[in-house]
Amino acid sequence: LVSIGNICRSPIAEAVFRKLVADEKLEHKWRIDSAATSAYEIGSPPDYRGQNCMKKHGITMNHIARQITKEDFQTFDHILCMDESNLRDLNRKSNQVKDCKAKIELLGTYDPQKQLIIEDPYYGNEKDFETVYEQCLRCCKAFLEKYH
Repeated sequence: LVSIGNICRSPIAEAVFRKLVADEKLEHKWRIDSAATSAYEIGSPPDYRGQNCMKKHGITMNHIARQITKEDFQTFDHILCMDESNLRDLNRKSNQVKDCKAKIELLGTYDPQKQLIIEDPYYGNEKDFETVYEQCLRCCKAFLEKYH
């Protein structure tokens, strides 16, 4: 799961998906991680507003921001991102990787409510993080149903 800095949207999506997989007792079938397209926030914990939002929903968040690697493109089956700019960056990076096996898509492709883009809440407020959580929950549920 990928966003620009890996401190707001993608760690929320990762935590949500991890919980859904754990609730279904499917941990042994999935390798779940999140990463950034940029190097801005490498080593940072998730944004405290996202952490508060996850706590409110009883979801554990345990991630340190990292940048996506060549190996990610070669080892993951799916790389899901949040907006068009992430998608462009990922497609550009994947073109430089021999034997890229990952299918690169917008996470919003799976939203039953058809909200294709998950907007960056960084310059927003608590409500924006809640919106990201709700979108991630809908999309991750639908994605899990499709691929489980």
